Amino acid sequence: MALIQNWLPPSRENWELLTGLWKFFPLVTVIQWLTKFYPQGKTSIESRLNIPGKIGWATMEMPGFITLLYIMFTLPGQAGIDHPLPWANWTMAGMFTLHYLYRAILAPLVLSPSMSPIHPLVWLCALSFQLINAISIGGWLGGYGPTSVTDWAGRSGWMQLGMTIWAIGLLGNFYHDDELREIRRAAARTQKRREESQNDEKGKGKGKGVVDKVYMMPENGLFRVILYPHYLCEWIEWAGFWMMAGGNCGPARTFVLNEIATMTPRAVQGRKWYLERFGTEKVGSRRALVPGLL
Repeated sequence: MALIQNWLPPSRENWELLTGLWKFFPLVTVIQWLTKFYPQGKTSIESRLNIPGKIGWATMEMPGFITLLYIMFTLPGQAGIDHPLPWANWTMAGMFTLHYLYRAILAPLVLSPSMSPIHPLVWLCALSFQLINAISIGGWLGGYGPTSVTDWAGRSGWMQLGMTIWAIGLLGNFYHDDELREIRRAAARTQKRREESQNDEKGKGKGKGVVDKVYMMPENGLFRVILYPHYLCEWIEWAGFWMMAGGNCGPARTFVLNEIATMTPRAVQGRKWYLERFGTEKVGSRRALVPGLL
């Protein structure tokens, strides 16, 4: 039973319309180059409308993989496919889901000691990205792309290479994300020791238990040469995903290009933030995304 007639799961006509329009998303990201307004993370603002960081992040990221899986289970019947989808389709759906289980649940709700609040505007934009992207990729995997083993024939080498690149990117993303989380964890430990010391001296009870915002220059891994290696690793990850799907897979290609389009201005502006906060000497020759170039 369709949740939204002709959209969840999508009809072929609506899927083709959406995937065609989705290619033009980079034009929308021009706005990001024209404004510094990005009320989330390091550049979050005080607002009564703000959503708590952990809850906001989880709820704007989770709908993506949930939508993709829903389409994978329901679209074949709607499209008249009377046999199981190939293992490669489900493998790619699993790769997509694994990434977002980490991004939407494990990272914000389990691993992160704290997260800055998120403005509803950012939350809505991110949620929209997730839903459109999930319908685009889910439609391709669920019935409008390859639907039999024959469709994947002769591609095992490229698929294995793509999965390997995807895994390298995912692990790199894990590692560099955790370097940033370690800064917050270290700040929490320092603050806890300070509060315990003050409580011992004053004979008072427990401290407030709230971790203040602390920013430091990350120094390990690729942070030695660029400031946003977690972005770069995510691009590598989804480039591997695209390679596994095949160069002619429009939804996977569009996903990579759209991520690059929306994350690049954020990283370039983020480098300016680092320069303003820590100075040229501390930042050194580190670029935002590509050593020596960008």
